[in-house]
Amino acid sequence: MKKVILLLFILIQFLNASIFDFQTLDEAKNAYESGNYEKAAKLYAKIAKEGNDEAKFNAADALYKAGKFQEALTLFKSISSKNLQFEKLHNMGNCYANLKKFDDAINMYEAALKIREDKDTRFNLELLKKLKKQNQQNKKQSQNSKDKNSKQNSDQNKKGDQKNRSNKQNQNQKNNKKDQQKDKKEKSEQNKKEKQEKKKSDSKRDEKKEQNRRVIKKDEPISDMEVRKWNKVLNQRGIHTLMLPLQTENKGADNEKHPW
Repeated sequence: MKKVILLLFILIQFLNASIFDFQTLDEAKNAYESGNYEKAAKLYAKIAKEGNDEAKFNAADALYKAGKFQEALTLFKSISSKNLQFEKLHNMGNCYANLKKFDDAINMYEAALKIREDKDTRFNLELLKKLKKQNQQNKKQSQNSKDKNSKQNSDQNKKGDQKNRSNKQNQNQKNNKKDQQKDKKEKSEQNKKEKQEKKKSDSKRDEKKEQNRRVIKKDEPISDMEVRKWNKVLNQRGIHTLMLPLQTENKGADNEKHPW
């Protein structure tokens, strides 16, 4: 009797679990069809906990539809059912393609086509190969353009350096020319100043010579006639000035002698 009751209890639990799974499955389908992929993924994941690879596949598919490619890829990898290998590899290829991992995507598509031929998988494979080739060409063009720009920049820098050196040389030449002109001007002014000083010095020397000449001339003996002339002037002024008799070789026409 106890065994019968236990079997009935287990049967009731199984039926309740099945009813729960069917309800969850219906909710997951409705959520998926209405575009609520994240809710669908969660509901399918609940069913997948019981080891249901089909539910796990649907959960991964819902994550893929929700744009969660890395999460979907991880879940697809965990599927072990041999009956789902082709679909698994095909969808893994789709995940890799959306993650921009073209080489991995191509490998997945090729692996799937080894299991069976499929036009969608073949189309995706060829498309990825073209995209990979185009990407390589774009990279090559980008690198060539970069190298060209780098060369142009290098040439421009060289031209700029040459121009700067040329400008610097021209500026140095201008500065040297200005310095030369300045030196020439300073030298000219110095020469002019020296000439002026020399002229002034010569003028002073000439003036001094003239003064010396006058002194010499003044100290020269005066004639008897000049003596009489000076005496006459002094007498007329009423000023008697004692004059010292001076010896002179110049004698008058009448051969006069001093009166003193």
